[in-house]
Amino acid sequence: MLSRLMSGSIRSLDREYDCTVRLLDDSEYTCTIQRDAKGQYLFDLICHHLNLLEKDYFGIRYVDPDKQRHWLEFSKSIAKQMKSQPPFTMCLRVKFYPPDPAALKEEITRYLVFLQIKRDLYHGRLLCKTSDAALLAAYILQAEIGDYDPGKHPEGYSSKFQFFPKHSERLERRISDIHKTELIGQSPDTSELNFLQKAQMLETYGIDPHPCKDVSGNPAFLAFTPFGFTVLQGNRRIHFLNWEEVTKLKFEAKTFHVYANQKEDKKIILTYFAPTPEACKHLWKCGVENQAFYKLEKSSQVRTVSSSNLFFKGSRFRYSGRVAKEVMEQSAKIKRDPPEIHRAGLVPSRSCPSITHGPRLTSVPRTRRRAVHISIMEGLESLRDSAHSTPVRSVSHGDSFMRRSRGHLADSREAGPSGSGVISDEAYSPSDSVLPTPVAEHAEMTLGRHLNGTSRVAGDEEGGAESEAAQERGGQGAEPGPGKRGAWRAGGRSRTSTHGGAGGDVEELNKFVLSVLRLFLVTMGLLVALLLLLLVLTESDLDIAFLRDIRRTPEFQQFHFEYFCPLRRWFACKLRWMGGFLVSQ
Repeated sequence: MLSRLMSGSIRSLDREYDCTVRLLDDSEYTCTIQRDAKGQYLFDLICHHLNLLEKDYFGIRYVDPDKQRHWLEFSKSIAKQMKSQPPFTMCLRVKFYPPDPAALKEEITRYLVFLQIKRDLYHGRLLCKTSDAALLAAYILQAEIGDYDPGKHPEGYSSKFQFFPKHSERLERRISDIHKTELIGQSPDTSELNFLQKAQMLETYGIDPHPCKDVSGNPAFLAFTPFGFTVLQGNRRIHFLNWEEVTKLKFEAKTFHVYANQKEDKKIILTYFAPTPEACKHLWKCGVENQAFYKLEKSSQVRTVSSSNLFFKGSRFRYSGRVAKEVMEQSAKIKRDPPEIHRAGLVPSRSCPSITHGPRLTSVPRTRRRAVHISIMEGLESLRDSAHSTPVRSVSHGDSFMRRSRGHLADSREAGPSGSGVISDEAYSPSDSVLPTPVAEHAEMTLGRHLNGTSRVAGDEEGGAESEAAQERGGQGAEPGPGKRGAWRAGGRSRTSTHGGAGGDVEELNKFVLSVLRLFLVTMGLLVALLLLLLVLTESDLDIAFLRDIRRTPEFQQFHFEYFCPLRRWFACKLRWMGGFLVSQ
């Protein structure tokens, strides 16, 4: 009896596993689910825990053992997607950014989106000018600590806060001035709403950059926003295609193509290369889902999309869920008392230490701070070479990103022989990212140069304890010399597949050869299939209605007696002659 009970309990445990989901406020939700549970079940549990109804904007993200990010597919089994052993660790994140955050129905939804964008700001995905950054940070202050109180907030209190990867004393003073004078009396929900409305106006609102390279081998970042497809390269945004212009997204191995129709029937094809085939497939899936969510009028218009070439099936994927317009219509029907919101406040935060992680860069003595700034600049220059770093220095409205001023160059000269200096306030963009975009969010950052001139960053957001393992994520090649640095920063417009350099020509030639080979193989396969069908029709005695009807047609009978029978006799004669010739030898 005891053995039966033990075996039954073991089988019960085998059918269940623990799952931990890190929420946007860095708290954790842990549950036990069945082995065959689908992603939708886990997502519904989290939304019930958060009392969230407008849940279509959110998703669950995880990282596989190869450090590749994925969005959990709700229609599939969780265990089959994870590719690792339980217990599983995942993260709740905003998957589709609201085109207009102010139009969200409930405050709880706006608060969760606020937490996501605050995280984007800290990790350098939301880039902005210094003036915009000061206002955004002041809104965060007001939302989390309320009105300025001289008794609670001594001089320099904003130095204990960390809104960006790094910022200067001048920016800290500006944040404090705005918080003290311009935001008095704003409630947390009002400050959060103002924050969202300001962030929405920025050029990089809602981007999740995917590192790639263009046909010339230059690093680029591809991103999908509520408004369209964006390409960031060097120091600027070089392409933007709204969703109405994008006609097709396609990938093959590590190659990603974007087909678009612009004004005056101008058709373009943008081609980029992802680091791995898995990263390229993830990029393609994200593009398919974003295009369906933002572009379509109804979810009934969603179709299964294939990445196939002309003759091969390829990968097939279908977005499952409601589209943006349906979500807004459904949100308007919500009628309930607003749920209570438990704001994070002063709770310590691992991955986004906005106000809790004590002394930062500005609390370091001034002499040491200069050295720290120098090391940051060296790491920043190194990260610009990497295909996995975040694009830096963006303006909120414009075609080009912020450039360094003469004041910065003067500071660099004052720094001594090393040639690196303190970043000047005039040219300094507080959202310069020194963190990688793919995975690392809460981990410590290690800046330095490898032998090949690339950077090393440790950590990943969803990897749990494995975040301490360092990941090699550098690009190829070293920093260009000072004389060529300006031209290097200026970058160049991404070339289409028909305007590549030498490497692009080789790629195009290889693709052409492969296409011709595939066409030849498919043609031969069709001919063999037709020959087999012809032999079955003429030589077999199969009495099938389909074959019988074909045999009775006048055309087939004429072909059989006038062409096939003489051809068969000719072949038989030749075979007999060859047999006799071989015997005589």
